[in-house]
Amino acid sequence: MTLNHTEKSASRDKVSYYQPKKLLIMNILDILRKYTDADHRISQKDIIDILKNKYNMVADRKAVRRNIMNLMDLGYNIEYKETVRMVPNKVTGELEESYIWSDYYYVSDFSDSELRLLIDSLIFSKHIPYSQRKELIEKLEGLSNIYFKSRIKHISVSTDYKIDNKELFYIIDVLDEAISKHKKVSFYYYEYGTDKKLHYRKRPDGIVREYIINPYQMAAKEGKYYLICNYDKYNDISNYRIDRIAKIKILDEPVKPFEQLTGSDNRKLNLEKYMDEHIYMYSSGTIKAKFRITRAMISDVIDMFEKDLKFSDETDSHVTVTANVNEIAMLQFAKNYSTDVVVLEPQTLVEKLRQEAERALKIYSR
Repeated sequence: MTLNHTEKSASRDKVSYYQPKKLLIMNILDILRKYTDADHRISQKDIIDILKNKYNMVADRKAVRRNIMNLMDLGYNIEYKETVRMVPNKVTGELEESYIWSDYYYVSDFSDSELRLLIDSLIFSKHIPYSQRKELIEKLEGLSNIYFKSRIKHISVSTDYKIDNKELFYIIDVLDEAISKHKKVSFYYYEYGTDKKLHYRKRPDGIVREYIINPYQMAAKEGKYYLICNYDKYNDISNYRIDRIAKIKILDEPVKPFEQLTGSDNRKLNLEKYMDEHIYMYSSGTIKAKFRITRAMISDVIDMFEKDLKFSDETDSHVTVTANVNEIAMLQFAKNYSTDVVVLEPQTLVEKLRQEAERALKIYSR
């Protein structure tokens, strides 16, 4: 038998209203997630209407309530309003209490402010490519409801900082596996040329340099993602930009223990301490620095050095700071804020700053 267009349409509509019953509980959960929050509650009738209009599914009030109760038993955080109504008993005719549920809403794992904070951190991230930031933001939006989406539709993901490495997340996965298994990795490393494009870093003879690396930890700093590791041919600690890594492979060789490296003080990696000391993620030894700053610099210094610092010799205009910090990072910090920072110790750092100041003076005196 051949059906005409109208009969085919009616047949499809008829079939669509008889979806498997096991889908009902998932559709109700989807409705609660999409259309409700503490400020937007719905009734059983609302759920029935949405099921019919959006999901092509028919259900009665008892089925809706039963499935909501099942969701709650499964651990889903669903709130509702309970009211008591006096109704006659069907057998005796006497009035008895009946509990009515209404004003349902789903309590999301993330509040809107928490999701907005996560989205903002992605928007301003400089170590995740634009297309992947956009995709992650859309996934975060999906964790909330339609009302949250309508409030952030004006958000624009910045494209002003372009990362060309499309394999960033794959590289992170490989590094995570290598760190977990305590295995070395090999990779090529990108650097920019004067054409403003990324090229593999090469040896003096023009051959692409292959790095054999002992990976220990990954960390984000100053909007960039770094690998804290050891370049196997040396015995010191190195940091590499993860978005500059390419052609990565896990090797079947155990990593060199971190505590054996120069600058580790024979201890395992303490990430919090390491990040506090390496404010610019330069690879060099840690020193105990003492420097004098203007009072206006106190907030900036606390932001950079966080807990690992001490103040002394405070006056109305200046204060002395003592901190354990990476030597090259301290050198750069002192140069960046040269009018507000005077290094007092160690003397070797003071001498380096004096020499660099003299060189700069000669250059600008020509």
